[in-house]
Amino acid sequence: MKRILIPLGLILTACDPSPPPQPETERPPNPVFETQIQAIEKARAVEGQVKEAAEAQRKQMDEAAQQ
Repeated sequence: MKRILIPLGLILTACDPSPPPQPETERPPNPVFETQIQAIEKARAVEGQVKEAAEAQRKQMDEAAQQ
């Protein structure tokens, strides 16, 4: 019985179910989607400006309403 259990135990402990980690590599830019990515980045920048302008306008309206 020991002749079966010891090798079986060694075999089971030697098996690693997870694959070895792959090194993270930077993916090359895809020219097909590059224009869409740039458009999204510009939209995010404009969104910040619009939010700032809306906040400034709200402050002005609040100040005008308090006077």
